[in-house]
Amino acid sequence: MSIKPNLYTVITGTGSYIPENIIPGTSFLNSTFYENGVLLDKEMSYVIDKFTEITEIQERRYIDPDLVNSDIAAIAAQRAIETAGIDKEELDYIIFCHNFGDVKNGSNRMDILPSLAAKVKQTLDIQNPDCVGYDLIFGCPGWVQGAIQADYLIKSGDAKKVMVIGAETLSRITDVHDRDSMIFSDGAGAVIFEAQTADKAVGILAHKTQTYAVNYGSLLVMGKSNNPNENNGNTYLKMNGRKLYEFAVTTVPQVVKKAIDKAGINITDIKTVFIHQANGKMDSAIMKRLFKLYDLDTVPDNLVPMTISWLGNSSVATIPTLLDLFLKNQINGYQVEPGQYAVFASVGAGMHINAFVYRF
Repeated sequence: MSIKPNLYTVITGTGSYIPENIIPGTSFLNSTFYENGVLLDKEMSYVIDKFTEITEIQERRYIDPDLVNSDIAAIAAQRAIETAGIDKEELDYIIFCHNFGDVKNGSNRMDILPSLAAKVKQTLDIQNPDCVGYDLIFGCPGWVQGAIQADYLIKSGDAKKVMVIGAETLSRITDVHDRDSMIFSDGAGAVIFEAQTADKAVGILAHKTQTYAVNYGSLLVMGKSNNPNENNGNTYLKMNGRKLYEFAVTTVPQVVKKAIDKAGINITDIKTVFIHQANGKMDSAIMKRLFKLYDLDTVPDNLVPMTISWLGNSSVATIPTLLDLFLKNQINGYQVEPGQYAVFASVGAGMHINAFVYRF
């Protein structure tokens, strides 16, 4: 693969789909949570308040019963195409990042035949056979990895326009008897990346990805319900929250630093960090540890825009949704200016960690 000089991968359009169904903490007041097979013997209001204190999640969003993941992805994709002002037939690739396919309401079965990228292409009525659609299964860091793949495709000369979608309906695969279910949410985000020649470096400047599968691959898995009386064979998203927190706070800063150093800039050049919205306190701890690696004790105010308090954790959708809101001036206190540097970073099942540096 030959990298063409002065060719850069830039963002030209974004779109998102935020479900209208708001699920506040009070929705879980009548829940029955189990831990280690034993019914959790605590006041539910206390459990909810403690959860909010730890994660900073006050609300999450669930999709309507008649929708599936590829439906909301297609809506976000159409909005991204419109924002970019391109002809949909000019797309060279559609990379759909998800983990659970289409899961219908009332079911726990995953449908990925055909691929969700193919379903979105069909929904959008893109006729061009040279527009190649494929799915990327990479845990929560999927959308960031899709952006990295788009960069490879564009800089190799194989593509001029690539759409990367991150969409998930986690409400369909969570265990209602597991208090961790309060973390997860639904949503979709899509971003158009285009090839651009420029005298000064813009767009994706550098990236870094790592996988820690041997010792940490079991921190996020599919497993049976916490309810010992459930024997229907369903499996649900399960995580070791404490170990995952420790892993992320220790390793994510190292990967982000590698990407920043590869880009040849300093942490003080970064004006915005788009980090996976998994846990508010965890993201804050990651930022503090990152700045410590540069012998800095203070993280600048307004460095990290956050949506987790009202959108929850929608896995691969968190960053592209956040980016769409950011670029459309829908997050108070944030506004992009040409020449600003940003970092995109994520961590999740695998365990995968990735980051890329971007210049607007």
